[in-house]
Amino acid sequence: MSIPTATYRIQFRNGMTFDRAAALVPYLQQLGISHLYASPIFTATRDSTHGYDVTDANEIDPAIGGRAGFDRLSAALKQAEIGLILDIVPNHMAASLENAWWHDVIEHGEASAYARYFDIDWSRKLTLPFLGDDFDRVLANGDLSIKAGSTSGKPVLAYFDSEYPLTPASWQGRESDVLAMRDPAAITALHAQQPWQLTSWRTARSQLSYRRFFEITGLVGVRVEDEAVFADTHRLILELVHAGVVDGLRVDHVDGLADPLGYLQQLRQAVGDACYITVEKILAEGEQLPDEWPISGTTGYEFIAALSHALIDDSQIDMLHLTYEAVTGQRNDVRAGLRAARELMVDRNFAGEFARLLAIAGNVTQQEHRNFGEAELHVALRELLIAFPVYRTYGQAAGMPLAGEELLLQVLEEVKHSASPAALSFIQALLLGAVTEQGEHDAAEFRARFQQLTGPLMAKSVEDTLFFRNNVALAINEVGAEPLPHAFSVAHFHEEMQTRLAHQPDAISTTSTHDTKRGEDARARLYTLSEAPALWAENVTRWRQLNQSHIVTLDDGDAPEPAVEWMLYQALAGVWPATMHATDSAALEALCERFIPFVEKALREAKLRTDWADNNEAYEEAVLSYARQLLSPQNTAFLEDFGHALQPFIRAGLVNSLTQTVIKLAAPGVPDIYQGCEALDFSLVDPDNRREPDFARLAEQLDIHSAPDFSQQQDWLSGRLKQQIVARLLHLRRDRPALFRFGDYQPLSVAGEHADKVIAFARQDSESALLIIVPRLIFTDAQWTHTTVALNESLAHRQYRNVLNGETYAIAESIALDNVSYSAPLVLFSS
Repeated sequence: MSIPTATYRIQFRNGMTFDRAAALVPYLQQLGISHLYASPIFTATRDSTHGYDVTDANEIDPAIGGRAGFDRLSAALKQAEIGLILDIVPNHMAASLENAWWHDVIEHGEASAYARYFDIDWSRKLTLPFLGDDFDRVLANGDLSIKAGSTSGKPVLAYFDSEYPLTPASWQGRESDVLAMRDPAAITALHAQQPWQLTSWRTARSQLSYRRFFEITGLVGVRVEDEAVFADTHRLILELVHAGVVDGLRVDHVDGLADPLGYLQQLRQAVGDACYITVEKILAEGEQLPDEWPISGTTGYEFIAALSHALIDDSQIDMLHLTYEAVTGQRNDVRAGLRAARELMVDRNFAGEFARLLAIAGNVTQQEHRNFGEAELHVALRELLIAFPVYRTYGQAAGMPLAGEELLLQVLEEVKHSASPAALSFIQALLLGAVTEQGEHDAAEFRARFQQLTGPLMAKSVEDTLFFRNNVALAINEVGAEPLPHAFSVAHFHEEMQTRLAHQPDAISTTSTHDTKRGEDARARLYTLSEAPALWAENVTRWRQLNQSHIVTLDDGDAPEPAVEWMLYQALAGVWPATMHATDSAALEALCERFIPFVEKALREAKLRTDWADNNEAYEEAVLSYARQLLSPQNTAFLEDFGHALQPFIRAGLVNSLTQTVIKLAAPGVPDIYQGCEALDFSLVDPDNRREPDFARLAEQLDIHSAPDFSQQQDWLSGRLKQQIVARLLHLRRDRPALFRFGDYQPLSVAGEHADKVIAFARQDSESALLIIVPRLIFTDAQWTHTTVALNESLAHRQYRNVLNGETYAIAESIALDNVSYSAPLVLFSS
C-alpha cells in the first residue's frame, strides 16, 4: 500500500472541473503534495454543489468533465507522480427523479428490480414528502396535474417541474382517459392506486417510509449490506481502482451503514491490499476505531479536537464562561443544554425513526409476552438514546462485540433510575442478541436500526444544535469536539498524539474540511479569546452599547438577545479578514454577503426562536438586520472600534495558525491541506467554506526557494508565510516518509520561566530525528526568555538543520530559547 505523505482536498463542482484541476497539478507538485483528494465525482443531481447526492454511481459526472475529463486529470496526475483518492458515498443516494433506480422504484413499487436497493419499509406505501402542503390543498390549488412525461411519454403526476411516474397497472389500457384526467376527485383516486403517496415535506419527520441521511429527505439510504447492491453501486469504483487510476478511497459516513465492519471487509477484499482506505468517523474522547476494521484510519476530526488542548488557555477558559454568563444574564449549563438538544432530536426531528424502533421492539414483546407496557418501553428506549455517549456501537447479526457490550452496560447503568428496569433489560437483550429464536429476526433489525440512529442523533443534537446554542467559545464548537466542559492541557495533547501513532498512524490529520464549522485560521484566532476573556467581554459590552439602537423588541423578547449578540461578535471576529480596513466599503459588502447566510443558518440550527421547519420571520429579520448594520459602511464608530480592538487577537491568531500548521505537518498521521488552506482561511460554515480559493494567487505567491521571512508583516497577513512553511515541511515529508510514518513521537521536557508557552516534541527513527518547538498562549506575553527544552540522549549531541531557513546548529543536551523568536517555529532536522 502506498501511504500518502500529504493530501490536498479539491471540491469539484461550483466551477471546479477535471480540466481546471489538471491545470493545478504543477502547483500541487511544487507544494509537495503526494495525493489529490477529490470530493465525490460521480453523477449527482443537477446543479449539485457537493456531489454527495449521487444519482448514478457508475457514471463520472458530465457536469465536471465526464470520463474524458477525468482521464485527462488522471494522466496529468500520473505524469506528476501524484496519486488520487476518491470520496465515495456508500450510505445513500439522491431520492430524486433524476436517479434512474429511484425513478424505477417509484414507477413499479415493490416489484421494481431496485426495490431492495434502498432501505424502504415496504409494509406501507413509499412516502414522497416533497409537496409544499398537504396533497388535497396542493391539488385544489391546481399545482398537480396528469400529463405525458417529457422524456418517457408515459402518464405522470406532475408537480411543477417534477414528474412522478404512474405505475403501469394504473393506466395501461386506458392511457388516453388518464391523460385527459382533470377532475380532482379522479386524480385523487389515481393517486391512491400508486405504490407511493405524495405528502407535505412536513410529514418527513414522523411518517417517512425510508431511511434518510440524517434529516435530509432528499437522500435515501442504500442497502450496501446486500451483495448485489454492493456490486452494482461499486462497479465503476472498483474498475478505477483495479486500473491503477485510483490509489485510495475515503468512505463517507461509515456509521450510517447497517454493518460497517462487513462493508469494510467486503470493500477491502474487492479493492485489494494496495488501496489506501480511510473513513469519515467521529471518535468521542477516548474512543478508538475497532481493531478489526481493515483500513488506515479516520479522516481526522479527532485531530482538531486534540489541537484545541495545545492552544486553549485552560487557566482562563472558566473566566470566559463566567464573562459570558455576566453579559448574557444566563447560567450556561452545557450538560442540561445537551440533554435538551437530544430530547428535541428524539421527540421531534427523528420521531419517525424512533417510532419504527419502538414498533420493532413492540413486536418482540408480544412474541415473548413481556410484562411491561408500551409506555414503559417508550421511556426506556428514549432515555437510552438520549444518554448514548458515542456515535454508535458495532453489533452484527451474530451479536455485539465486547467493547459494545461494555459501553451498553455503562449507559444502562446511567439511566437505570430513569426508566423501567424490565424495559431496559429487554432492550439490552435485543441489542445483545439474547432473545428467543422467535424474536431473533426482529432483534437483528432493531440492533441495526438502533445503531444507524444513534449517529444521526448525536450529530444533529451536538454539531447542529448544541454547537449553535452554546456560544461561549465558538472555536471549541467543532465537528468531533467533546461538547461538555473539560480540562485542556498540552500533556493531554501529547497523549493523544502518542495514541494516534499507536492506533492509526496512517489516518488523515485535518484542520479544515468542507464540513468544519469554521476555517482553521478563524479557529486559531478564536482560541486566543481564552487568553484574554476579560478583555473580550469588555469589548463585547462596548460593541453592544454602540449598536444598542438596532435591537428590536418583539413579543417573544429582544432580537437579537444578548447570547446571540455575543455569538455575532465572536463569529465576526473569526471571519474578519486580516487586512480588512473599516473604511473599505467594497470589502465590507463582500464580507456581509458571506456573513448574513451564516447568521441565518446559525439561528435556525440553534432551534430556539426559529427553525428550518418553522421560521420565525420577524425574529430572523430583526437579527439579520442587526448583523447587516454591523457591517454597514455608515456604522463607522463600531467598525473602527472593532477593527482596532481585534488587532491583538489577529496577531496572536496568526501565530496560532503557524503552530497548528507545523504540528499537523509533523505529528503522526497524513496531513490534509483543504483547498486554499495552505494560505489563510477565515471561512464560516458551509457553504462559505466550500468557496473556491484564488488558485492563481496561491500559485503566484509560492516560492519554495527562498526562506520564510518572519519579519515581513505582509507575508503574515497574505498567508504567504504559512504557505512557505507548508511547502518546506511537505517536501521534507516526501523525502523522509519513514520518519513521519514510523518515527517515535516523543514529548520534550520544557523548563523555565515561560515553559507553559511552548509545545515541543520530537519524531525519531533509526536514521533521523526531527525537533518541533512552537509557541502557544502568546497573547499577552510573547517571549521565551529563561526557558529551555531538554533533549534525551538519542536526540542530544547532534548536528541539526533548520528546515525553514537552512541554518545548521550543533546541539548538546538542551536548547535555550532566550534568543529564539516566539513567532518563528523551530523545525530542526538531523540525519
